Amino acid sequence: MSDEIRNENEEYNETNIISVIDEDGVEHTFEELDRIELDGDEYIALLPQYDKEEEILDSDGELIILKTSYEDDEFYLEPIEDDALFDKLGRMFEDRLSDMFEFDDEE
Repeated sequence: MSDEIRNENEEYNETNIISVIDEDGVEHTFEELDRIELDGDEYIALLPQYDKEEEILDSDGELIILKTSYEDDEFYLEPIEDDALFDKLGRMFEDRLSDMFEFDDEE
């Protein structure tokens, strides 16, 4: 998944809302919660944003963790293929975000 990202953050709003256009041209909106740099790579934790109440109720509330990359001055998001790295990043983000969110340890 190599998605283009567009930042819609406004100066007065501390929340960083971004829109991602997927490979099929469908736009998805996320709140950027945090970024971590690890071994020279940058990773981002996102929380999906929904327009309809039923979508909010149906969501599982899971963080989406992706690797960031740049190509030709374009910002892209990529899935993390390494399960051990993904688990490590998940724990790191959970530790950093534990003051804001309650995490369920169930898989």
